[in-house]
Order: sequence, then structure tokens, then C-alpha cells
Amino acid sequence: MENLMTKPNITKQQLLNVIKTWGEQKITSDQLQSWMVTNYDPDDNDIGLGEPEWTQEAMNIVMNEYEIAKQEKFRLEKYHLAIDFITANESKFNQTKHLFLHEGFSD
Repeated sequence: MENLMTKPNITKQQLLNVIKTWGEQKITSDQLQSWMVTNYDPDDNDIGLGEPEWTQEAMNIVMNEYEIAKQEKFRLEKYHLAIDFITANESKFNQTKHLFLHEGFSD
């Protein structure tokens, strides 16, 4: 019989809470990135299970960016762009993705 292990699921609300906590300066950029590194592993975790496909994609992009970007490039004052992207409806996906990727980080 197959071993059906369920992977931990990172929920949309969990991710939004972490980003909001960082935006409110209750955690540091280092803590934000550590959370992403710990939790962003699509092989070991489900990301946004039960959410629409575009929301899952947004969550993956946000988590990946905060995982790999240099912390000095994080723009704390633009944290709401990540939240807008994750919570966008399908019609706003490309627009909010562009804003998050181009405004959410300094060059």
C-alpha cells in the first residue's frame, strides 16, 4: 500500500500574516527571509492548497522572491504590494505581479 503522507500546507492567510507582521516592523527582514527559507519548499510543502491557481502562483512568486533576494533590496515601505498581489483577483494578476516585482525591491 502506498504511503500517503500529507504535506504541510502554507495558507494564504499565514503568508499574509507574516508579510503584514514584517510591514508593521514586528519582525525584521532577516526573520521574514528565514520564514520563507524554512517554509518555501514546494517539494515538502503545499502552497495555498485550495486557493485559485493564480493565487497559488502569486504565493509561490512572493515566497520565492523573499527567499532569494538580498535583504538590503527588500522595500519595507512597499510590503503592501506583496499583499495586493497575493489577494488580487485573476484580472489584476499581471498588474499586481509587475508592481510587486518592480516596485517591491530596489535595484
